[in-house]
Amino acid sequence: MSAVTHVHPDSIRDLLNATHGDPFSVLGAHLVPEDQLAIRALRPTAKTLTVIVDSTDERFEMTRSRPEGFFEVTIPGGQVLYHFEEATWDGQTRTFYDPYEFSALLTDYDLYLLGEGKHLYSYEKLGAHVTEIDGIKGVNFAVWAPSAQRVSVVGEFNEWDARVHPMRLHPGNGVWELFIPGLGEGTVYRYNVFSRYNGYRADKSDPYGFLMEKRPQNASVVCDLSGYQWGDEAWLEARQTQDPLTSAWSIYEVHAGSWKRKEDGAWLTYRELADALVPYVKDMGYTHIELMPIAEHPLDESWGYQVTGYYAATSRYGMPKDFMYFVDQCHQNNIGVILDWVPAHFPKDGYALSFFDGTHLYSHADPRRGEHPDWGTYIFNYGRNEVRNFLISNALFWLREYHIDGLRVDAVSSILYLDFSRKAGEWLPNQHGGRENLEAIGFLHEFNAVVHAEFPGAVTIAEESTSWPMVSRPIYLGGLGFTFKWNMGWMHDTLDYMKLDPIFRRYGHSHVTFSLFYAFSENFVLSLSHDEVVHLKGSLVQKMAGDWWQKFASLRLLLAYQYTHPGKKLNFMGAEIAQWREWSEMRQLDWDLLVYPTHTGIQNWVRDLNRLLRAEPALQQHDFDLAGFQWIEVNDNENSVFAYLRLADDPKDFLVVALNFTPVVRRGYRIGVPEAGFYKEILNSDSTYYGGSDVGNGGGLETDAIPYHIYQQSLKLTLPPLGAVVFKLERSAASEQPTGDAAHGERDADDAGSAAS
Repeated sequence: MSAVTHVHPDSIRDLLNATHGDPFSVLGAHLVPEDQLAIRALRPTAKTLTVIVDSTDERFEMTRSRPEGFFEVTIPGGQVLYHFEEATWDGQTRTFYDPYEFSALLTDYDLYLLGEGKHLYSYEKLGAHVTEIDGIKGVNFAVWAPSAQRVSVVGEFNEWDARVHPMRLHPGNGVWELFIPGLGEGTVYRYNVFSRYNGYRADKSDPYGFLMEKRPQNASVVCDLSGYQWGDEAWLEARQTQDPLTSAWSIYEVHAGSWKRKEDGAWLTYRELADALVPYVKDMGYTHIELMPIAEHPLDESWGYQVTGYYAATSRYGMPKDFMYFVDQCHQNNIGVILDWVPAHFPKDGYALSFFDGTHLYSHADPRRGEHPDWGTYIFNYGRNEVRNFLISNALFWLREYHIDGLRVDAVSSILYLDFSRKAGEWLPNQHGGRENLEAIGFLHEFNAVVHAEFPGAVTIAEESTSWPMVSRPIYLGGLGFTFKWNMGWMHDTLDYMKLDPIFRRYGHSHVTFSLFYAFSENFVLSLSHDEVVHLKGSLVQKMAGDWWQKFASLRLLLAYQYTHPGKKLNFMGAEIAQWREWSEMRQLDWDLLVYPTHTGIQNWVRDLNRLLRAEPALQQHDFDLAGFQWIEVNDNENSVFAYLRLADDPKDFLVVALNFTPVVRRGYRIGVPEAGFYKEILNSDSTYYGGSDVGNGGGLETDAIPYHIYQQSLKLTLPPLGAVVFKLERSAASEQPTGDAAHGERDADDAGSAAS
């Protein structure tokens, strides 16, 4: 039938110029006078275009109204389901359904929640979702771009032509939506955004996209996350009832691209990491793996901290379901998975969140609020509902879709302070004239409250480097609501102490003692992270003072101090093998070092420290209150010796720890202990098994009835050089042991230490 144009020429012109903001008012099927149906389409690739009515197979040749490919036809009757048959200029024929004959899938309630910032799982609605409408399979696209005049979905399926698939605008909150039938998983796409401001046009990746092309490409890829068969039900169920505050936590921090590589230097895939990393971590006794950011990022050198795809597991190592497999294997081997998460800032890459709709949509327009001076990035606008919703939904996304056990939030200090790393005049105060970012504080409150409510047992960890109070305290008490906080002060003080020549450590005694003044003010993680072994800071073993032997002994001593100090534990990969070179993301760890006994000794030491941590309630149950720690010797700065107790819920269950931070053997060193009996030396860092010199206490000592310190009983120890010894009272055998000096008088103080082999 002939076409009768009922469209204003300006509308056709705008469509052809890819500037029309309401394509559904023109394209698709429209009732016209005399009970007829006008069907219009814009297909620049079509030589001819035919409408075929599904119910009758009637065919109606469309008229080319404009040479650029605007087609029209008027057919009798009301609304019908139809599809197109297109003959292209290059001789191909294809059939497809018209995107403009389908209604919107987003409901008014969805749009309301999105506008209010309360759509917790907004990623289920925004982004690209494989779906089916009236038996027609396709992909529904939805994106937030309130300042756009027009948004189109572009890809190879339409030759990246922004004229072909302009989207429907939901007035009021700036969400655009379009169902494109015939597309499916694996479709590469972008959003072409034409702004109402300054003629801005850009192709953007999907903020909610579940997958992106492998770098250096950066378009989004349609990905269906459903269908993976998880096998970690027992882990998830147990996680809900386990108290992380009173459990053993030993975290192995990993950069997925440089832990280990293939012989040709290629990255291990997620599945290969599952097969290699998981057994290694299990053998070493760690309880958790913390992955540096897995969300998509363009630059390897950023280590993942400049995120361009918040909802996309990086394609460097495989597909999303491959990463699910990795997490699943961790859980089935009783290993938790923590992800580094970066809600503090995002990069200026033009294809991502930056200037998304021609405005600073996700950030502040004023650089005094919106730009990070150190990292050259944009700062999220936490006061905007949709931005908070984007971030909180993202946190829940990783916890729900990938079964992640917790999120370590990067750079919390930069979130909290408006003047972070800024000089006077370079920042704007809050409404009360202060430096606190009140909107960001509200965001962190909401983030922590929602995560803990939606996923009981999951944890949130703050990398917060200032003295902001109550970071890991409940919100109802005035805290920020995090589960844990990295103890940056302990890390800096301890490393500064270990760098001192032992002869000068007497003057730095407070570097060790000071941490106990604030150790229980937060739920601390004692972190020796990747930040400490890069940028010319030297590896962990390099930081230790002294000669070669002293460096390795000091590293064992440092780790013993960390594991017996109150707080959960985190070590970056490579520390457990005394990686000598600084870490680089461009190569794997130096695993060939394990041919040397000095390095295998460190590995054995870390393995046994993890076993001790898991086995001893005294090292788990009271990490965050004074009931779990008591000094025995705190004032001996002349000898640089420390001794203390770690205590469990059961007051009869305790460990005695003694640390000698000098390379001098301390013979006859007396310390008080709470009870009489035989104290077994259950761990000694100077054992030859760990690379030491085998100075020890013959496997254990009997107490003397000599009051010392605050106790009525005492032990006369031999402290190994730069060594740590841990003792436990053997109650079951105590009555059978000899008493008094005879118990240890015949023992050679230079006997081998306790190698926990």
